[in-house]
Formats: sequence, structure tokens, C-alpha cells
Amino acid sequence: MSIPQIFIDGNTGTTGMLIRERLLTRRDIELISLDDQQRKDLKYRRDALYASDVAFLCLPDEIAKQAASIAEKSNTKLIDASTAHRTDDRWVYGFAEFKAGQREAIMSAKRISNPGCYATGVIGILAPLIKAGLLPVDYPFTINAISGYSGGGKSLIARYESEDAENYKPDPFWQYGLSLNHKHLAEITCQLGLVHPPIFQPSVANYAQGMLVNVPLVLWQIDGKPTARSLHEILLAHYSNSCFVRVASFNETENLQELNPQALNGTNMMEIFVLSDDNTRRTVITARLDNLGKGSSGAAIQNMNLLLGMPENTSIVI
Repeated sequence: MSIPQIFIDGNTGTTGMLIRERLLTRRDIELISLDDQQRKDLKYRRDALYASDVAFLCLPDEIAKQAASIAEKSNTKLIDASTAHRTDDRWVYGFAEFKAGQREAIMSAKRISNPGCYATGVIGILAPLIKAGLLPVDYPFTINAISGYSGGGKSLIARYESEDAENYKPDPFWQYGLSLNHKHLAEITCQLGLVHPPIFQPSVANYAQGMLVNVPLVLWQIDGKPTARSLHEILLAHYSNSCFVRVASFNETENLQELNPQALNGTNMMEIFVLSDDNTRRTVITARLDNLGKGSSGAAIQNMNLLLGMPENTSIVI
């Protein structure tokens, strides 16, 4: 049996570089590499796409669409890390823990769209609760989140890590997506089947990676009057067999003094915490993950492993 050939189209960006770094030590696959001149040449890229069993598209949206079009008549399976196909129902959404049958859908897919980092946290929190009927799809959801600056790509990384950064000292905390139209909103709204786009306010902190995604809920306002414990039970049951998503116990959550957004850095884990005040029936559900792990490159490798019929956690830190 031949060794699967893997091509990373766009391996100079953050996600592509991390995928490559994690795959370089593996002996059960073989990486197709292009030098700097070749990767800028459409002919070499086309040949590499057609020669690979699985190709990662770590590219800007329009170039990812172009690459997908080029590979359309090939037998190559694509994992797109861009935003380009996350609302396209011809592409399988690459969040294996999303819902029943999703893992199997990924395993048999030819085209997979890798989720966004913020979207992974939001969908990880809300999908099981909506599916169980505890939360309505027309609820006015709000999302508050904070991430390391690596989630902003090369330009933002350069802003924080350039030689000039010490001179102007970037703020330790700043907000973006101020138009309320962040690029992950369409993905979140589509994949969850929401009637209204949520209000989403992401923020960036002065550290490289790691994120917290917070979804506040006013439980007394929701029909059926769910409790924090009923929400927790659904989440716990949904992720009971997952090796990459962990739901913290009520006891653990009640004893929390803080939540460090960097605690899962370097892993493909996501943790979910149900914070609540029973007296006022208010709840905040928080997802913690590495935006470069479960939020991008780790999830992409998890999807590749599923496509190739390999153990899901191969070369992935839990």
C-alpha cells in the first residue's frame, strides 16, 4: 500500500506552517514540497494538487476558490482552511464533534471546510443545546471573545512581533470587528441555522495564541425555562466520547478563580465551562481552546487523519 501524498498549498502562512511542522516527523505520510519559486507558479501548484491524496488549502479566500476549481477533476481530497467554503453545503463542515454523523461524513468526504477558530467555540457550545431544543434558533445570541494576536494572521503578528513593536508597545487588549460583520458570523449563523446573526464582539490580547469564547444566556427569558444544570447535562452527554472536547464538571467550574486563555496552547483540546448564578438565572458558557490548535491547524490534521482512516489523534497533542 502506497504512502499517502500530502500537499500544503500555502505553507508560509501561520496555519500552513503549523500543519507542515506537525507533519514533518510523520512516517505514515509523505509531504509534497515546492520551493519558493515553484509555489508561485500555477503549473507547479496544479501538478502538486493532482499528485496529492490530500491537499490543505491555507490560502486567501479567492485563491482557495481558484485552487479548488483547479483540483475539481482530480481525485485529491481537499481541506480548506480559509473562509471560502464554510457556508457551502457542497463542502462537509470539518468539525467532527459538531453533531451525530459528522465524523463519518468527514471520513467519506472529498471536500472539507475547516472551521474558523471563534466559530469552533461558538458552535461547540450552542449546537448540542439547539439540537436538544433547549435554546431556540431565534434567540438573540451575543458572543464575547478574546484571542491571541496570531489569529489575525501575518499583518497582526508583525504588528506585535516586529522590531518596532517595543517602541509603540501595542495595547494589551483591543477590540476589532467593530462593523459587527466579522467574517466568522456567516459561518456561525449558517451552521447553527440561526434566524438572526448574533452580536459578536471579538478582542485581541497581547499574547500570541489561546482564546476564550463566551456566550451569555438569560435563562428566565427562554421558553421552557432551561436551567444551567440542564444545559450542562446536554453538553456533557454530547461530548462524553470525545477525545478533544471536555466539559468541566459543575464542581470544577464553581471553584474556578480564573480562566487562563492560554492553558490549552499547543493542544487540539477544547474545554467548555458552564458558569451560572441560579438566583438570577443567568448563565455564561465559555469555550477555551488554542486558536492555532483546535481552532485551525490541529483541527485540519484531525480531519486529514479521518480522511485517511488513521487514528484521529495521530501527531496531535491532547
